[in-house]
This record gives sequence, structure tokens and C-alpha cells, in this order.
Amino acid sequence: MTSPPRGPEHRLALDTLLAAVVFGIALLTPVLDDNSDTRPLTLQGTFYAAVICASLIFRRQWPSAVLAVTVVGTTISFAVTGHKSPLLLAVLIAMCTCALLRPRHEAVLEVAAAAVLLVGTSVVFDHRGWLSPEVVALGALSASATAVGFAVRNKRAYVAAVEERARRAEETREEEARRRVIDERLRIARELHDVLAHHIAVINVHAAVVDHVMETQPRQARESLTHIRRAARTSLAEVRTTVGLLRQPDAPDEAAYEPSPGLDGLPDLIAGFTAAGLIVDQKIAGTPVDLPPAVGLTAYRVVQEALTNASRHASRPHAELELDYLPSALRISMRNPAGPVPRSGSAGPDPLAPKEGGHGLLGMRERAHALGGSFSTQLTEGRFEVRVLLPHERTGT
Repeated sequence: MTSPPRGPEHRLALDTLLAAVVFGIALLTPVLDDNSDTRPLTLQGTFYAAVICASLIFRRQWPSAVLAVTVVGTTISFAVTGHKSPLLLAVLIAMCTCALLRPRHEAVLEVAAAAVLLVGTSVVFDHRGWLSPEVVALGALSASATAVGFAVRNKRAYVAAVEERARRAEETREEEARRRVIDERLRIARELHDVLAHHIAVINVHAAVVDHVMETQPRQARESLTHIRRAARTSLAEVRTTVGLLRQPDAPDEAAYEPSPGLDGLPDLIAGFTAAGLIVDQKIAGTPVDLPPAVGLTAYRVVQEALTNASRHASRPHAELELDYLPSALRISMRNPAGPVPRSGSAGPDPLAPKEGGHGLLGMRERAHALGGSFSTQLTEGRFEVRVLLPHERTGT
């Protein structure tokens, strides 16, 4: 968990406290230290120390200027008094701040110039060699302050990068969750449409027959009522199955296809349309194979929707169904005498869709594309044809 960001007022208070602490150290160090090289500050020296320490309050806004003030003030103090200055701590803090906030290249140049000025002043006015312990220690302190600044800078950059990656990962997860929700809604819509559209169309056809022959042909009316009841029961059972699957969010994807019909249910499907008055000529080419559940379900739904469209929109109650079993795909072709040309992406009036158009062809296209297949329609010589290619890996013979 990251700490909350600190505002300008908070940072100003911290820098003011830091300046006060450094000033207090500068005043007390000569008194508490027995080292004869460190002398108590005079009144003038105390004023200079106050100015130098006060500049630390603005170290975040103007780090280069604060470094210049602290270095120049410290060197002047050393040159005038000839003694070590306790204000070196302010210089080290300014160096660390430059390394933390300034661009790396500029920070190195500025800190190096400040260190050379301090070392040169110590050599000239303290009459020590360039390799004396005091001079080497002064250079080491300058390098250490710079290294601390760069280390804090790198840590902040690393934390910022980690937080940015975490933020992007969270956005990606949310986007993926939204995409999955949309895909699942589309899948549910297709399932409910395919489950209900066929049966409602059958019920609608037989209801019209009952209304027409109820008084003149009661036997045919009773047969139509039987078909209506059968279609209603089947529709209710499939809806219950679909709703039951939706209540199992932890079930694997394959489970979504287990209770659903496959091509082995085509005879009953075609028989239902035949009972409703549609003549279906079926042709099978190639060697039938056992299809994966997803492919079998998609093939069944495509045939079901195509037959439903043919029963509602064909100029004559006739349809030609061809299943072509290829080595690694199943080709489905459905042809019927053309009625009114359906709108793009629509199969014409749909009892389960808004009045402006249905979703039959759109649903078939989405199902085919979801399996990496293809979908196309064409109207030639007065016949409407639907072609679907579903790739698969055969599971048996």
C-alpha cells in the first residue's frame, strides 16, 4: 500500500523543520565538540549560518540555487575563519537534493563543481595536500550525498513504474471483464433466440391452421394442437436447460454444450418443420464424423435458423439442405425459393426481435465466426442460399 501524496504545505513544513535542525546543529556543534578546529560561531557567523540554513527551505523549488548558496557560504566561512564549518551538513543536503531532483547529467556537473570548490578551499586555506585524509573525506562525503540522492531517485522511479504497471494491469483486467460480459450477453442472446424462434414459429403456423380448420376439419385441428403442445414443451425444456447453465458460473466452457442438441437431432428438427408444412430435401456428402460439441451445436442452430427463415419467408414451402463433411470442416448449404429479400444482417421479420428487423442471419454469422468459420448469403435465380463453413478437428468416425 502506497502512502498518500504529500501536499506543498506538508513539504514546506518538513523543509522548514530540516533547516531549523541544521541551524541548531551548526550552533551547538562547536560548543559540544572538543575538536579545536571547530570554533563557536560569532554574531556575524551566526547570521551567515541562518541565511545558509534558511535557503534549505527552498531546496525543492530551486535545488541548484540552494546548492550554490550553501557551497559559497561554507567556503567563505572557511576562508575567513580558517576553521572547519559545521555548515557542511547543509551543503551535503543540498547535494543530495540536486541529485534527487535535477536531471542526472546536470546534477553530476553541479555536485562535482561544488565538491571541487570545497576541496580546493580546504587545500588552499588549510594548507593540506590533495590526498590528505581531510580532503579525501570531504570528497567521499560529497560522493556519498550524491549517491544517496540518486538511490532515492531510482527507488521513486521504480515505485512509480510498479504503480503504473499495476494501474495498467487493473485497467486491462477491467477491460477484459467488460469484454467477457459483452461476449456472454451475446451468447445468451443467441441461445435464447435460437431456442425460442423455431418453436414460436412452429406454434404460430399451427395456430393459424387451427384457426382455419377448427370447424371444418377438427381432426387436423387436433393434430395442429398436438404440435403446438409439443413445441411448447420442447421450448420450455430448452429454456430451462439454458437458464440452468447460466446458474452455474463455475462450470467449464464445454459444459455449456453438453445438454444442447447436435446434428444427431436433425431428424426430429426436420420432422417438426415437415409437420408445419415445409418440404425439406436433405443431402449428405462425405463421410459423417463425430463433431466437437461446440461445432455440433453451432451446426444445429444454423440449420434450425435457416429452416425457420425458409418456413417464414420462402415463396414456396420448400428447402434444400446439404451437409458436406470435409476432412477438417463441415460445410452447410441451405437453399429455398426466395421471398422478400431480407435486410443486411437480418432474416426478415422475427418474432423475438424488434420490428425494424430480426437477428437470425446476424446470429448465424456470429456463431460461425466464433469458431473461426465463414458465413455468406446470396440471392441468385430466384433462390436464397445460406452457406456456412465450420472448421473442426474430428473426434471420431
